[in-house]
Amino acid sequence: MKQRLATGIDSFEEIRKKQYFFVDKTYFIKEWWEQGDKVTLITRPRRFGKTMNMNMLECFFSTKYAGRDDLFEGLSVWKDEKYRELQGTYPVINLSFADIKASDFNRAKEDICIALEVLVNSLRDILMGFALSENEKQYINDINKKMSDSTAVNSLKYLSNIFEKHIGKKVIILLDEYDTPLIEAYTHGYWEEMTEFMRGLFNATFKSNPSLYRGVMTGVTRISKESMFSDLNNLKVCTTTSKEYSSCFGFTEEEVFSSMDTYGYGEQKEAVKRWYDGFIFGEQKDIYNPWSIINYLATGKFDNYWVNTSGNGLVNQLIQKGSRKIKEQMEDLLTGKSIFVQLDEEIVYNQLDDSEEAIWSLLLASGYLKVLQVIEEDNEYGGIDRTYELALTNVEVVQMFAKFIKGWFRNKTTSENYNAFLQCLRQHDIDGMNEYMNEVSMTVFSYFDVANNENTKQKPENFYHGFVLGLSVELRKEYEVISNRESGLGRYDVMLVPRDLKKDAFVFEFKVFRSSKEKTLEDTVKAALQQIEEKKYVTELLEKGIPRENIYCYGFAFEGKTVLIG
Repeated sequence: MKQRLATGIDSFEEIRKKQYFFVDKTYFIKEWWEQGDKVTLITRPRRFGKTMNMNMLECFFSTKYAGRDDLFEGLSVWKDEKYRELQGTYPVINLSFADIKASDFNRAKEDICIALEVLVNSLRDILMGFALSENEKQYINDINKKMSDSTAVNSLKYLSNIFEKHIGKKVIILLDEYDTPLIEAYTHGYWEEMTEFMRGLFNATFKSNPSLYRGVMTGVTRISKESMFSDLNNLKVCTTTSKEYSSCFGFTEEEVFSSMDTYGYGEQKEAVKRWYDGFIFGEQKDIYNPWSIINYLATGKFDNYWVNTSGNGLVNQLIQKGSRKIKEQMEDLLTGKSIFVQLDEEIVYNQLDDSEEAIWSLLLASGYLKVLQVIEEDNEYGGIDRTYELALTNVEVVQMFAKFIKGWFRNKTTSENYNAFLQCLRQHDIDGMNEYMNEVSMTVFSYFDVANNENTKQKPENFYHGFVLGLSVELRKEYEVISNRESGLGRYDVMLVPRDLKKDAFVFEFKVFRSSKEKTLEDTVKAALQQIEEKKYVTELLEKGIPRENIYCYGFAFEGKTVLIG
């Protein structure tokens, strides 16, 4: 039977009461309960059902929902008599930091205090039903947006104490989107202040809290233990590569295809798989993001539903300012290839500006990359080195990065200028190429420069690799865009290999003007063309069967923001 489709509802109770479309994930309750871990941190990309599952845990365990058989009847967890007896038997505190997105520390801290005040108000009817002491009443009233840091840090701990004292059971604490305020802190430059405050809150809530029975935290990223969890030695971390809870978040292929049959889209399974499949959690392959699937079932149209649900500014910024190597690896990913990198799934945010490893870790945790395999090798120190083979997740993600890269040019100059350069390239109009390339360079150069780096020798490197990424996006249907690869006797900078081998091919060599070696930019262009000839860069194209007369070689010379092509 078709259930009504509704997007944007994270309330398990509302979905069950109104009989909206629902994929049964209540086996998560059993899996988590039987694991027995004191505190569990589960990381998943956004829009993968984290909030729904936390609300489901609250509805199942909380005394507030005692006797609510209607919410679970017919679901997998309700088939086990033992779990029926558990329903509604524990005090539960459920808090979300999803909306803590302030641009400065004081506002962020106030927003956290407001979230704690809202939590207390939601529990007030229960709390006022207890025979509270005057001190307990005062403490409850002290939890407000103007509370002291000490009260805020210890608020969940003291609430737990009150619940245990008056109900006689230790508390289950659920903290959803724990890392949102920390990501915002990094983005807006108040990381140190926020981590100090949050470290105290987490320690009081999950470590030194004698009234805690079990806890669950969810988020997108696994922030490094040194940054945040140095005191939490009772924390079980389950990332996207962990075997635990592998099918509890997101839809499996079986669930997706069954739903498509129900809603009359059975003939579109391969297209849906190409667009929305690709997520891998633990050993569970073929996981789909629920947001895109529900939107597709509601509309029957393919679109970038998931990647458009929130800002991706940090990811865009990190790739935009990334090193030459990062841009080369992005070129490979955009053309459907995989890359091999070493990374640590613990993300050290204050290293993101300098560490390629941290950038790939963030992209993996955010769901933009999938792990094809992990290669383990013993290292010289007696430990294990892990190399991850990574690829872009699916069509949605590819289009997201393509949009980023087009935006790099369109935010600072017009799309007509960039496209005009490509048109001149195809027509071998070298004067037009020079005119438009200099317009692009003048407006976009600093956009690709590494922040606070005034070394002019580095600017062309960052600029032209951004330019190559732009070519990768604009020309990927007609050309394979390759950079920094071996051919002949050396490594060319850029090669455009036509997918139709009867069409023209192009080789670019980029050189920075050096006054110690050349007198003019024309000399630099000649040196670039001479290098193409002497190193026999066209060998690869000739071996593919492209006639020499269809191969066009260009030297790009840079001096500051001035470009000369010859």
